[in-house]
Amino acid sequence: MAKAGDSDDKKGAAPAGNPLREGMPADRTAPPCALVLFGASGDLTKRKLVPAAYNLALSRLLSQNSAVIGVARRPLPFVDQMKEAVAKHSRRKPIDQDVWSDLARRTSYVQGEFHDPETYKKLAAELERVDKEHGTNGSRLFYLAVGPDQMPTIVHGLVEAGLVKAPDRTSGAAFQHVVVEKPFGTDLPSARALNRELLSQLDESQIYRIDHYLGKETVQNVIVLRFGNTIFEPLWNRQHVDRVEITVAEDLGVEGRGKFYEGTGITRDIVQNHALQVLTMIGMEPPIAWDANSVRDEKVKVLRALRPIRGEDILTQTVRGQYAAGSIRGDKVPGYREEPDVAKDSETETFVAMRLAIDNFRWGGVPFVLRSGKRLRRRLAEVVLHFKPLPHRLFDAAGGGAATPNQLVLRIQPDEGISLRFGAKVPGGGVAIRDVAMDFLFGAAFGSSSPEAYERLLLDAMRGDATLFTRDDEVEAQWAFIDPILEGWKNLKAPLASYEAGSWGPKEADALLPEGDRWREP
Repeated sequence: MAKAGDSDDKKGAAPAGNPLREGMPADRTAPPCALVLFGASGDLTKRKLVPAAYNLALSRLLSQNSAVIGVARRPLPFVDQMKEAVAKHSRRKPIDQDVWSDLARRTSYVQGEFHDPETYKKLAAELERVDKEHGTNGSRLFYLAVGPDQMPTIVHGLVEAGLVKAPDRTSGAAFQHVVVEKPFGTDLPSARALNRELLSQLDESQIYRIDHYLGKETVQNVIVLRFGNTIFEPLWNRQHVDRVEITVAEDLGVEGRGKFYEGTGITRDIVQNHALQVLTMIGMEPPIAWDANSVRDEKVKVLRALRPIRGEDILTQTVRGQYAAGSIRGDKVPGYREEPDVAKDSETETFVAMRLAIDNFRWGGVPFVLRSGKRLRRRLAEVVLHFKPLPHRLFDAAGGGAATPNQLVLRIQPDEGISLRFGAKVPGGGVAIRDVAMDFLFGAAFGSSSPEAYERLLLDAMRGDATLFTRDDEVEAQWAFIDPILEGWKNLKAPLASYEAGSWGPKEADALLPEGDRWREP
């Protein structure tokens, strides 16, 4: 075990007037707890978790009675490496030395194998120390930044060592929460098995299955946009919406993860979790309250209302593709089969498009078209509600031309915001119509950068708010929809379309849209 920092380090005060609590109100400060990071040597810890903890400390949302403990197999100068990670990956630069010194003073490291009981004895001793020295009061947030095969082993070790106990719902009682990273299984049977393993050791209220997309401001704002305003929700249905388009596009390739991607593909990596979660937020009914179970109840209903895609329908309602060589922003890039650790005859999909249907009263007859891919033209995640065209072309006789159907665009990344597109008269004689937009940008409206998704989700897990985390039945419902598609591609030998890197994907995906429509290309 190694401690860092100095007991007489300054507890840095931020300059007067700084917007410390960017995007997060003061009453959301986390209670004192120990944040225990399993997989402390991994990329996720460096790029996301420790920078998120630092930003929460900088925003005065992480209690000064909290501590951070890394756990991994090999010797590691944890604090020094984490300082480098914060300097490189924090959204707020330069690093505030006073805030970092105070956090480093409360940061330590435990080395050990995850299957070894001695590791949990050392961790128990370290937690007892930080309870006494920093006042964490027995509350812990265990973050499992490891593969799904290691999760049951770690949870068993924590429970056997008495580090996770049955939840005490008394107000102010110590808590032990466990954050589980994706992928949560590789199919429905493995997801069910993992759920059984975890629920045999933990209460569902202690398990926080994280999907970082749900921590993004625009995804959260979908619910506020719909249910916090009177002008949108009356239009959010089959009477007014012609189709819903969901895009999750990346301009990167597999970035040295060829071996991982060969066994995964874009459908398991993105669609089964991120894209379907976004779809549930768009399609859900109003929850009876803003609490975890009420919101997740409505999301599960959407997943269960998805019309299954099976048999020959798989060939007409889905398209799978794989990128060939091309160029991104003027730089030549190799095709997927030319990437390291990728088979020369690989059939792994790096692009998928689907036409989905939600069989309920709100959305009956409205197609939801979804696409996701790697090496596309640009990095983009957005939802577009295409409203129905005008019932009568009023201005044709006056030479005004046809008005483009209205669109509501929800940009999840980058440039988070909302755009409403509508027709307006061009100044001058006649009634020529032009498509214009009213844009809302989060950064411009609120004068500060939005908190990273992991900041919001870490804070919620510490506070015991599971609203933006997935429940066991949600995960299983997602796999229950995806599994038949994956199996059908295999059994039917579904074609694998090729698309040039730097394009918007294979042309075959256009056939999923209603006749005459096109995918939006920002």
